Amino acid sequence: MRAQDSATGVRSIAVTDRGPSDAPHPQPRRPTARAATVQAALGVTAFSLTFPATAWGLEGFGPWSLVTVRSVLAAVIAGTCLLALRVPLPARAYRGGLAMVAAGVVLGFPMLTTLALQTSTTSHAAVVVGLLPLTTAVFASLRTGARPSRTFWCAALAGAAAVIAFTVGQSGGALSTADLYLFAALLICAAGYTEGGRLAKVMPGWQVIGWALVGCLPLVVPGAVIALSFEPVQLTAHSVTGLLWVAAGSQFLGLVVWYRGMATIGVPRASQLQLAQPLLTLVWSVLLLGEDLGPAAPLTALAVLVCIAVTQRSRS
Repeated sequence: MRAQDSATGVRSIAVTDRGPSDAPHPQPRRPTARAATVQAALGVTAFSLTFPATAWGLEGFGPWSLVTVRSVLAAVIAGTCLLALRVPLPARAYRGGLAMVAAGVVLGFPMLTTLALQTSTTSHAAVVVGLLPLTTAVFASLRTGARPSRTFWCAALAGAAAVIAFTVGQSGGALSTADLYLFAALLICAAGYTEGGRLAKVMPGWQVIGWALVGCLPLVVPGAVIALSFEPVQLTAHSVTGLLWVAAGSQFLGLVVWYRGMATIGVPRASQLQLAQPLLTLVWSVLLLGEDLGPAAPLTALAVLVCIAVTQRSRS
């Protein structure tokens, strides 16, 4: 018998004589709205370092090696945590959603953005991150039935427009093959974020990304072996640091707090915190990569912060 949970939008399955792996997960204790917002913001901070760390990683690894090895390392961390805490296998009802998280967040977005960063600067790649909150909100509305207010949408569009104007202005507005990778990454990541946010309402957020990572091991382990055999590797301080950050920080720890916060304050509202991510990425790009930052940055930062404040206060 199937029942639809109106609060979470996730179907639960009630059957008799089911095994322990099919038992529904206990509802995780929810943080307060303020604490959840802080958790989501910590996730955004971790994500903002992803592009600079990827650029560092590409100094010593090929694109396929970097993505597959980072996924293997992240899966080992997640699997160790799951085993140490004796977490049961996720119920069958949730495995399709976990597959979507894996396809979008674990494999698709890292691979596409890494390919783009071979020829694109981190500031240009920030265009995608500027559009991601709006795209995630659209996916969430279609998938979960959320209906944000008109004020929410106006503020989200204004914030996205400000970020796009700034980042495109910095790069001269030229389109390239890298842009195709970035726009494809935008769509698949928004789908993964939305599905992960839904699942984080019925199981702890770290288990959502943990099981998604572990589920990718049959693909990424042989992929890493093949990639490392074809792509040369040069171990440097930058390349190793970049690899470790995108594996532990971006792909696991950042997503843990991100999904945890998203489960409480909602997918559309949490996604708008990512409007600050491109600007944070530009700051890291200056500090870590030595890229030049134009004078429009402070004004854009102020406009984005105002939009975030409006979206956080608007009601669905």
